[in-house]
Amino acid sequence: MTISPAAAIQSYDQARRAAAPAPIPDATGPRAEGVFGAALGRFADGLAKDEATATQSLATGADPQALVEALAQTELAVESVVAVRDKVVEAYLEILRMPV
Repeated sequence: MTISPAAAIQSYDQARRAAAPAPIPDATGPRAEGVFGAALGRFADGLAKDEATATQSLATGADPQALVEALAQTELAVESVVAVRDKVVEAYLEILRMPV
């Protein structure tokens, strides 16, 4: 079986284009730092708001329902962040266990 040089060059060029890395998206797209930073900011803002509600409710004794809701929202937020942290640590440890 004989392969002409032109066919070999064309096949090589097609394979090279197929295996080329995807172009890097422009800077306007969402970045991991921005997404995680925004989520962390929302988490901190939510904790601060719930803490202010709890403090106000404890200081004035005004609305026990608001206190319970604030504590429940804070507990849910902290549990969610801990679950995400555990998954990240688990993935990191799994990567460390991979043979090189």
